[in-house]
Amino acid sequence: MDKNSNIEMITGDPKKAINKLSLPIIASMFLIFANNIIDSIWVAGLGAEPLAALGYITPLFLILVGFGNGIGAGGNSLISRYIGAEDRHSANNAAIHNLILSLIVSIIIMIIFLISMEPLLKIMGAVSVIDYAMDYGTIIFIWTFAILMPPIVGGAFRAEGDIKRATLPIAVAAIINMILDPIFIYTFGMGIKGAAWATALGPFISLLLMFYWIFIKKDTYLSYDFKDFHNDLKIYKDILVVGIPASLEQLVLSVLTIFVNYMLTIVSGPVAVAVYTAGWRVLNIGMLPAIGVGTAAISVAGVAFGAGKYENLRITARYAVKVALIASIIVCIILNLFANQIAFIFSYSENSAQLEPLIASFLQLMCLFILYVPFGASAANVFQGMGKGTISFILTAFREFILVLIFAYILGFTLNMGEFGIYAGMLLGGGIGSLICYSCIELYINKLMKVNKKET
Repeated sequence: MDKNSNIEMITGDPKKAINKLSLPIIASMFLIFANNIIDSIWVAGLGAEPLAALGYITPLFLILVGFGNGIGAGGNSLISRYIGAEDRHSANNAAIHNLILSLIVSIIIMIIFLISMEPLLKIMGAVSVIDYAMDYGTIIFIWTFAILMPPIVGGAFRAEGDIKRATLPIAVAAIINMILDPIFIYTFGMGIKGAAWATALGPFISLLLMFYWIFIKKDTYLSYDFKDFHNDLKIYKDILVVGIPASLEQLVLSVLTIFVNYMLTIVSGPVAVAVYTAGWRVLNIGMLPAIGVGTAAISVAGVAFGAGKYENLRITARYAVKVALIASIIVCIILNLFANQIAFIFSYSENSAQLEPLIASFLQLMCLFILYVPFGASAANVFQGMGKGTISFILTAFREFILVLIFAYILGFTLNMGEFGIYAGMLLGGGIGSLICYSCIELYINKLMKVNKKET
């Protein structure tokens, strides 16, 4: 198999590959979450109710993004394994299947969300802000294909080690959104609808950029020439075997957010939801090192697994945790020290001034959650890279939904600790679950190495 510099990089030293892949991923993800923060900042200027409406839509939006990232992880995993096995023809065919699948999934999800959005919002407790939520959500979900397809196509770029093309469109989308937000919301007087239009148009333009590289410039390592396309249902299945569980992982996280929003609504009302919405978006930025390193580990683990290099697989898992944990500790300290200053950016108007001390307190407590993410995220992504999406999903569901939700309910309601109890329960459940998940990936890799040693 002919190799370019990107292929040589991801098939070489796992540590160097993770370093090279993760930094651009973290940078692009930073722009995405900074973009979400900026959305919240501009919407906060409209008042607490529009910001709360954004909070109710957020878990549904994250489900949408999760499907994109999940299917992208499935394509990334399969293509990486073909590249590791030095089967370029199959890698090309899988890339085309990945692209077709992204369009099909986009259409299906758009229809489902547009039909179910209003009843879901009412179930979530968004009745008091339903008009704001519907105005924002309807526009977002009409543009499902523009939001869903870039991360799926980007998964193929990451598989071939072309991290620039995988991340540049994401950066373009975020920057466009940042520019359009104040123009649409305030200059054009569109309010929360303007925030939705800005969010949709950014990724649409980034998708056009990806199509330019694939179909016009045609200089990617993977070929998208449909003359070489051989429709194979097994390839769709192989992508979905990882993609669906990976997507469901985000669904689990979003459902958890829905439950947390509901519990907070019972305890303190929409103000608590607004605090959680703003604070959690800040914490999402703090989780970027772990998420970025974990995303890079999918490609590196997939190549190592496809080549049968299980020692590289173990190096990938351990190095990913080490790098992400060091960065997460630094971020946690920064958030704790500057919580008040960060909280101020969400409370700059008279309508939202009362949120500042509440958001600051939230950040000082919940920044500890960041420290658990490297263990759980790295384990889940290495499993995805090996094509073990179901195992990854089970572990994530156990960690982020069952344990977190159970402890949040027990501390918040059974022990009558209220809002603080909900947050403390999330910390306790997340910490226990993450350590269990990392133990599982170590045991699994050790088993692979022992079996391989016996066979040789």
